[in-house]
Amino acid sequence: MISLDEAVTARLESHGERFEVLIDPDAALAMKRGEFDGDLEDVIAAEDVFENASRGDRPAEEDLETVFGTTNPLEIIPEVVERGEIQITAEQREEMVERKHNQLVTTITRNAVNPQMDDSPHPPDRIERALEEAGFQVDPMEPVENQVDEALDALRPVIPIRFEEVTMAVQLPADYAGSGQAQIREFGDLESEEWQNDGSWVGVLTFPAGLQNDLYDLVNEVTSGEGDARVIKDKDEIRTR
Repeated sequence: MISLDEAVTARLESHGERFEVLIDPDAALAMKRGEFDGDLEDVIAAEDVFENASRGDRPAEEDLETVFGTTNPLEIIPEVVERGEIQITAEQREEMVERKHNQLVTTITRNAVNPQMDDSPHPPDRIERALEEAGFQVDPMEPVENQVDEALDALRPVIPIRFEEVTMAVQLPADYAGSGQAQIREFGDLESEEWQNDGSWVGVLTFPAGLQNDLYDLVNEVTSGEGDARVIKDKDEIRTR
């Protein structure tokens, strides 16, 4: 379950009665779109149906039977969400906007590059400033992934930007290859790998271009600065095994 502070109220009025449930806002929106596939008990603040959630008042069981054909809250909650309206306070809306804005910046930073700077990643603060300059406003009622393209359209007149993947080769010295390669291979899609005669490991990975600096940091971390990583511009350079 989630905390009351995280929940919004979904309200359905039917047969002259009001029914309210407390649920995670993103889960509620997914339910209304028919896209929710999680565990209901993980996204509700109470396994209950209310007449007035703020006061804790509950409807009569006969009213539940009349409207929903059951008194089981886990059967009723999705129906209230799907058929009803989602109520959010000004404070909840502000929190949702901030959270989704941060998610949007993270998504763009992970995937975007500057084509005028040899496809180098854009720092998060530059994305932040550009979104502000472009006047882009996050919609708290829409999934972040549905807003990325619109955000990119808003950013392009402000900064040079495009989404791209990058392929990089990583070499780990023998002293660090055993433990280090397990962490490196999880960083992206492993295109190929090869153990050298001296015990060193070479791997080639493809991942969102905005994460290049993160890979450099990881290689330095797992090899105490003795590893190497470089961008492969032509995938024909990759030897598979």
